[in-house]
Amino acid sequence: MIQQAREITTIIELCLTGLFSLLFLYQFFYTFYVLLAKEKQKPLLSDKQHKFGVIVSARNEEQVIGQLLDSVKKQNYPSELIRMIVVADNCTDRTADVCREKGAYVLERNDPVKIGKGYALDYLFAELREQNDDCDAYIVFDADNLVDRNFVSEMNKGLNRGYLALTSYRNSKNYGTNWISAGYSLWFLREAKYLNNARMQLGTSCAISGTGFCVSKQLIDKNGGWPFHLLTEDMEFSVNTIVNGGKIGYCGDAVLYDEQPEKFSQSWNQRLRWAKGFYQVFGKYAGKLFAGILKGSFACYDMLITILPGILGFCVTLLCSLTDLIYWIMYPEGNGLIRIVTNVAVMAVLFYILMFLMGFLTMLTEGGNISGCSRGRKIWSIFTFPIYMATYVPIGVVALFKKVGWKPIPHTVTKSIEDLDKEPTETK
Repeated sequence: MIQQAREITTIIELCLTGLFSLLFLYQFFYTFYVLLAKEKQKPLLSDKQHKFGVIVSARNEEQVIGQLLDSVKKQNYPSELIRMIVVADNCTDRTADVCREKGAYVLERNDPVKIGKGYALDYLFAELREQNDDCDAYIVFDADNLVDRNFVSEMNKGLNRGYLALTSYRNSKNYGTNWISAGYSLWFLREAKYLNNARMQLGTSCAISGTGFCVSKQLIDKNGGWPFHLLTEDMEFSVNTIVNGGKIGYCGDAVLYDEQPEKFSQSWNQRLRWAKGFYQVFGKYAGKLFAGILKGSFACYDMLITILPGILGFCVTLLCSLTDLIYWIMYPEGNGLIRIVTNVAVMAVLFYILMFLMGFLTMLTEGGNISGCSRGRKIWSIFTFPIYMATYVPIGVVALFKKVGWKPIPHTVTKSIEDLDKEPTETK
């Protein structure tokens, strides 16, 4: 009986490995396509200069939000077509005052029950719709961001290519601080270059990623505001847009600089929320995504794989190895333990190699865009990137069972856009 169970778990382990490899194979095609194919853009349908509302949901961000708003005011775009709008969400500091001093229109929200960016954005858009706001589109930033001077003008081009929603190129303010901030940054650079860029080039839909995205007023009105309140409201918006036949574009020349967590405890809490949020989105939209796949939507397949709880496959594989170990303890074999340890070690090594190659390729093509980080630190971050990615394993397991809520992360990197311009970059 135990021998049969062991054989079954071995078969399950092999099948899961093959299945997940097959499901994610298309992302390798994405990578090769970006490297080998010539980039192309949809033609401009008009030369209209749209009016933008720059939206920021901020909670106790008085240290950094002023630098963001300063970078918005320095855009190479008509200032009369940019309206800065901030929702000071459950703030206990001077965030609202700082924003008003910078010329922003500020709404103050205090709700100790409905906590999170999704609720804050829904509140803000409800207020704007009631006021008959005349913006054509809205660009959403986090308070710790800085934006390149051409950000708004590039997003304007994206709207003029017919997209109703767009995501951007996400760079970092603090890449070189430590392995944690570097891990985040390298992942977001890869996401921009080798996922969203590839999606746009191939004519399928991209996904927004928390900040630096643009949404047309037309789409806001269609959705009745921002009714996305799961822990990862960005992915919920992306999936909802796609299952309803929409397409999100990518604007690689619209660059933002994001502050990444530098402490592991902060990183743990943030990524725990992300993992739980992905589970929530999967639970809510998996059926609609399957229906879209059956209708021939590759974008639905792409999003299903993106939110698929891949950690579950890893847990089952780990359980199979544990079953093997229990079998060996009960019925010791001459080389049984060596075989089990070898299997686990091989799995770990293969994971490290795959993540290393992913980080190496991203650094090879995008490393020249990173400011204020020495060559040595950039090289070292490639070696620590697999370790950063491996920490998602316990995070994903804990997220399955733990109740997770929003926890604010303090932002303290008070750089200006001029500071980033002065910091050295290395050519590719």
